[in-house]
Amino acid sequence: MTENHPTMRQPAPDDRDSSAPVRAVTVADVLALPVLTAGEPQVVTGVTHLDRPVRWVHITELTDPASFLKGGELVLTTGMPLPGDAAGVRRYVDELAGVGAAALVIELVRRYHRPPEALVDACQARGLPLITLARDVNFLEVTQVLHALILGNQAEAMRRTQRIHEAFTALTLRGAGPEDVVRAAAEMSGRTVVLENLVHQALICEPSGTTLEEALTGWEQRSRATPSGDRTHQGGPEGWLAAPVEYQGERWGRVAMLPARTTEPAFGPEHITVLERTAMALTVARLIHQAPWERTAHRNALRDLVEQRHRSPEDARARLVALGLPTENSRFLAVVADLPVEDTTANATANPETRLSQELRTAGIPALVGELAPGRLGVLLALSASRPWLPAVERLSSAVLDLAPQAVVSVGSEADDLTDAPRSFHEAARVADATPPDQPLPPGRSFRELSDVGLRCLLYALREDTRIQEYAERQLGRLLDHDTRHGTDLLPTLRHYLEAAGNKTNAARRGGLSRETFYQRLRTIERVLDCDLESGEQRTELHVALTAMDVLRVR
Repeated sequence: MTENHPTMRQPAPDDRDSSAPVRAVTVADVLALPVLTAGEPQVVTGVTHLDRPVRWVHITELTDPASFLKGGELVLTTGMPLPGDAAGVRRYVDELAGVGAAALVIELVRRYHRPPEALVDACQARGLPLITLARDVNFLEVTQVLHALILGNQAEAMRRTQRIHEAFTALTLRGAGPEDVVRAAAEMSGRTVVLENLVHQALICEPSGTTLEEALTGWEQRSRATPSGDRTHQGGPEGWLAAPVEYQGERWGRVAMLPARTTEPAFGPEHITVLERTAMALTVARLIHQAPWERTAHRNALRDLVEQRHRSPEDARARLVALGLPTENSRFLAVVADLPVEDTTANATANPETRLSQELRTAGIPALVGELAPGRLGVLLALSASRPWLPAVERLSSAVLDLAPQAVVSVGSEADDLTDAPRSFHEAARVADATPPDQPLPPGRSFRELSDVGLRCLLYALREDTRIQEYAERQLGRLLDHDTRHGTDLLPTLRHYLEAAGNKTNAARRGGLSRETFYQRLRTIERVLDCDLESGEQRTELHVALTAMDVLRVR
């Protein structure tokens, strides 16, 4: 039984994206050339092998052409020398298949008008594509056209290889970080590229033609199933192309290129070149940038999570799991630590991110730690259902305060799902932004949470809002101007009165004044501010304005 399939037009070289790696000329490409389509080619066997690369063209009328072949040739024949017996035909095909011929093209014009059954059976048994031509074709013209195409393709491949080397050299010279290197590799190769550490955690993933979820789901198990090697190699169940990243015998991890989900060959020589240059550029980046890859990966993952830059919740979850954070059956809690710069620089050897990560790892608390902004660290805790969050946060807070005694540690609310983790971070950040430097810690706690944000903290958080500034000035400006011009102390008197909740006797005692003097000052305050201090509403307005004025003066 034959596999007669009319050939379909394949993309011409000019149709291809100039930025994509140069693809080798295949049997399918050859059959799409006008010089061969004129012969009405039909694929008789090996239709699934039309992606075989064609290295050269060989015209032969010999009974033993294999002795002149090196593999990858498209063999053209009129069929004249084909043995007449089935055994001879099988031997003829076996020799072609054994040497690695790309395909056999036979012209059905002179000796044959249909392919011999023995030839069809032999080609089918060896998986050798057999193509018949119903019309006369000038084999010499086929050779000229195809050789020009192959040589042009090889020249373009050399030019692209040169551009690859130049691109990575430029990245190295400008001191590019690992993220830039991996991104460039994915763009140049058109494949997903992943940098992992020695414990098979995916630190950087640049997907191409896929999503983070598809690229990283089950990463550790898939990675462990792909053996590591001492050089660039392809292997494992998924056929990854992988290269070690190392320097002077010290290995730091490996970079993997994942095959595309297409019918094209998984990888070609250009992909190997890209991956090898990627590994070299990553080595240089590691030597230039002293920050450990894990710290940078955690930092970037947290920033993307907080700012919700992932394409989907599934992408975010796959990325964090690939970094080693458990997400199944976990509760999440965000902690923000604001560290004064002078406290952290005093001990330069104790990097806060590294110290806190080690502390949490020692305590067996799964977490990601990373700098969200200068002076602000973010921590995402992943806690099991049976583990209360308070001891974990207290231990973390103590470690932070050991590093920087003036630090402010703030906690968001628990999140049952990773999709709610950004909300927990935003809550913790609001608490941190609302905490004045002189705000005392709540009794029995070394951290702050939303319930600690009172009026003073709220106004402190809004202190840069011009509406708050304008309100405080409108309410108290005239009183402050009066004190300045006349050398009086009416503002402290008002403060004592408001803090005593309108009790004049207590207020006078607080201010160390006689009742008569105190009453006289209150009347002056009412006249200057044109207000009624007996009004609870107006006292509230003045109390808010006075608190706002206090926080506006905090430095």
